[in-house]
Amino acid sequence: MAPVRCLSPFWAYDPSVTADREVTPKHPPQVSRCEKSPRPAIALRHRDELTIETTMGKVAIHRGQYSTYRLIDNANQAYLEVVPERGGIISQWHYRGHDLLYMNRDRFNDPSLSVRGGIPILFPICGNLPNDTYQYNGQTYQLPQHGFARNLPWTVLETQTEGSLAIVLRLSSNDATKAVYPFDFQLTLTYGIRDNQLSIACHLENQSAEAMPFVLGFHPYFPIQDKGQLSLELPSTSLTDQITQETQPFFGKFDFKRDEIDVCLGKLSAQQASLTNASKGHRWELGYSEDFKNLIFWTQKGQDYVCLEPWTAPRNALNTGQGLIQIPPGSSHESHITMAAHLE
Repeated sequence: MAPVRCLSPFWAYDPSVTADREVTPKHPPQVSRCEKSPRPAIALRHRDELTIETTMGKVAIHRGQYSTYRLIDNANQAYLEVVPERGGIISQWHYRGHDLLYMNRDRFNDPSLSVRGGIPILFPICGNLPNDTYQYNGQTYQLPQHGFARNLPWTVLETQTEGSLAIVLRLSSNDATKAVYPFDFQLTLTYGIRDNQLSIACHLENQSAEAMPFVLGFHPYFPIQDKGQLSLELPSTSLTDQITQETQPFFGKFDFKRDEIDVCLGKLSAQQASLTNASKGHRWELGYSEDFKNLIFWTQKGQDYVCLEPWTAPRNALNTGQGLIQIPPGSSHESHITMAAHLE
């Protein structure tokens, strides 16, 4: 049997195997998309890392505090790191020697704290609820800020090295999630990287016998040290300050002398936005599907990041119904976002 170029997190492997040795799995997993090849495809660098390589790129799994999957596009000097155990988060995006996401490593390494950095997943709510509570069918439920998806471990379904580099993750409902969100669901995300682009495809399935309301969002942290050198192109002419609840015109700039900026831009005129950091020569272009009706801009004084977050509905939507999407029983919903990085 020829070696198989594929990857599954469920493989057991022999730590004695070296990078020069060929490995032929006795029972290749069915979930992975595989390509047979006469050349060695699986190499163990050391007992804590497994690497799979094809002409498109490679996937490396590092077994440390958390198992970390790195998708590596060698031809374009790019990689993406994903940590399924830590809320399915994209923890790093690197392109041609530049880190394109901010990460507070101390918080990331402390499982008792929420992560500040990377791209956290927000589901089934975005933002917070009054007293962390909402009403559904006459009952009161509690959900923490931004929901539970960013705090739970996700399952790796497969990795892909043909045509594009990607990893597929899934979060499924269980007794703990149904105690705070009384629905059966499966949320599947496909993270991909190619050249200077990152993509996230979302598939949310309602497995309940009733319609399922939800809010979905992503919370990317962009590294910006000198915010005075930041310019923004955001497709809205008005915003709501989420601290004061005042609605006001938006003229394309923020006062970064404020201790905190937390605003919601609605009535979006396009499915794209951009940020440019003139001091580093970085430009990020953000695209999103039409179901993302809001963009949140958030930052704090003295912190070297800004966040530009696509949300499908504003905060407290489970109570107010504003912008809330309902998936019929047995149906599903598709969403996507893309990011492109440009270096000057």
